[in-house]
Amino acid sequence: MLTFHTEKHRLRDAKGELSGGQFIRPHERPERADIILARVREVRLGPVREPQEFGAKPLLRVHTPAFLQFLQTAWDEWKAAGHPGEAVATNWPARRMRQIPPEDIEGKIGHFALAAETVISPGTWQAAQAAANCALSAARAVRDGERAAFALCRPPGHHAAADLFGGYCFLNNAAIAAQDLLDSGMKKIAVLDIDFHHGNGTQDIFYRRNDVFFASLHGDPALAFPHFLGRADETGEGDGEGFNLNFPMPPGTRFGEWRKALDAALERIAAFAPDALVVSLGVDAFCRDPISFFKLESDDFSAAGAAVAELNLPTVFAMEGGYAIAEIGVNTANVLCGFAEKSGI
Repeated sequence: MLTFHTEKHRLRDAKGELSGGQFIRPHERPERADIILARVREVRLGPVREPQEFGAKPLLRVHTPAFLQFLQTAWDEWKAAGHPGEAVATNWPARRMRQIPPEDIEGKIGHFALAAETVISPGTWQAAQAAANCALSAARAVRDGERAAFALCRPPGHHAAADLFGGYCFLNNAAIAAQDLLDSGMKKIAVLDIDFHHGNGTQDIFYRRNDVFFASLHGDPALAFPHFLGRADETGEGDGEGFNLNFPMPPGTRFGEWRKALDAALERIAAFAPDALVVSLGVDAFCRDPISFFKLESDDFSAAGAAVAELNLPTVFAMEGGYAIAEIGVNTANVLCGFAEKSGI
């Protein structure tokens, strides 16, 4: 299996994350990609390649021009305003406030932020672009005949909506890959999100469409970030009615129950009969992940990968969550190797 990875991910190296009322060292940091890449090489998953450069056009198929312009200039505007720290949202257009982007950078950040934990730091835009290029390169490889490809994206993407960043995400890599596959001539794409946290951004992007089926397995949003999307009654709107499927699950969920949800999601995806599958590959459902409450073990991720392979679809894996602990590499590689072994690749 091909892996697409770039050292440009290191350009995203934020120093702070708002957690529990204080700034801490971010859970989403460069070591994540280092640990995963080392394990991919250790298990000899396949060649590791630098992604192609794709420019703005495929990003604009998913994100709004105003949002992309904001991401590109936010750090420079923040520093020009004289702020000494990293850029962080301090206010939002809440209920009964007008959704008009202010000119001041503090207001702009609030307009485009969905949460305050994720700062914008030097190199954020460049790293986000590079992550999207990894996803696009994997999508093109699958389009051109590869059974599967792994985009080692960092920063991750599934919380980013068309015009919102947060949850460590700036550009929605999985959605960008899915849209690119459609633009290459495919008619229907499925996106399966197995990250512990709901893929609110991906859901929002495709919620009113019937050419992308989205399924997500995640912690109950009543108790877990992102809190305001991800409930079971969210099934799509308009043309998208019936093409969105959520499986919120409670604290302490173990593999048996999680696997039932996975099997149900795979059954619905099979019935949808897509031309290809994009997997938002988060491994933070692991029992020792620092910011989740599921109880999956490392071997469970191998079984998950094998189950996904049974769909027999061209598949793009885009890296999402799972944080800087040693097992992130093992768990990620287990999904990919379980898929590869079942697929015979």
